[in-house]
Amino acid sequence: MGDAQLIVMIGGVHLLALGLVAVLMIPALRDGQWPSSWRSDGESDEGWGRGPRRPPKPPEPPRGGIPLLDAEPARVRLRDNRRLSDLLPPRQRRPAREPQRTPVRVGR
Repeated sequence: MGDAQLIVMIGGVHLLALGLVAVLMIPALRDGQWPSSWRSDGESDEGWGRGPRRPPKPPEPPRGGIPLLDAEPARVRLRDNRRLSDLLPPRQRRPAREPQRTPVRVGR
C-alpha cells in the first residue's frame, strides 16, 4: 500500500506541474491577442480618475553662493605637454649637518 500511494502522489505532482505549464504557455502562444478588456490604454479616461501625470518639479538651485570662497588658486597650471617638475622651482636643499665630534681625552 505504501508504494502505490507514493506513485500516486508523484504522478499527481507531475500532472499539477503540467497543468501549470500549460496555463503559462497559453499566453505565450496567443502572440499578444488579448481581449480588449484586458489591455490598458494609457490614454483612456476610464480608471481611477487620477488624470495624466504631472511633470516632475525642477531641481532646486544650490544653496550657499559660490563654493570655496577662501580657496587659493594653484601655483602652476598644466596647459601643455610640460611636466609639473619643469614648471615648479627646484626645492632648497637642507644644509648638511656637521658630524658630532667625539671629545678628545687629555692625557695625565
